[in-house]
Amino acid sequence: MLLTDIKTILESCKTIAVVGLSARPFRASNSVSQYMRNRGYHIIPVNPNYEKIWDLPCYKSLLDLPETPDMVNIFRRSEAVSAIVDQAITIGTRIIWMQLGVFHEMAAQKAREAGISVIMDRCIKIEHARLCR
Repeated sequence: MLLTDIKTILESCKTIAVVGLSARPFRASNSVSQYMRNRGYHIIPVNPNYEKIWDLPCYKSLLDLPETPDMVNIFRRSEAVSAIVDQAITIGTRIIWMQLGVFHEMAAQKAREAGISVIMDRCIKIEHARLCR
């Protein structure tokens, strides 16, 4: 995906469901999501291990969300991606972002065929800092 496409995605996106968001401040999912939250994005935590993260309710899966996020940001191991992508397709999100080290080409292709933009193996915080100053 071109950097101009990524910049357009970041500028048009308002709501991000973060699958695998941890309440632990030292975890990358927490610091990256806090960075995005501080930049004005509405973050929706998705992790079955928590009731709340920060002051926000945490949902067990994408299928439990009260709204459809613009983006699903995945902080899970690559082997968990396929099921998450299936849920993202079901809820009708328009963007799937897989963090650094997370990639699943077959799931990505399935998402693209469903009309979803896919970014793999990139950090949203790094890309935002670089492209959206």
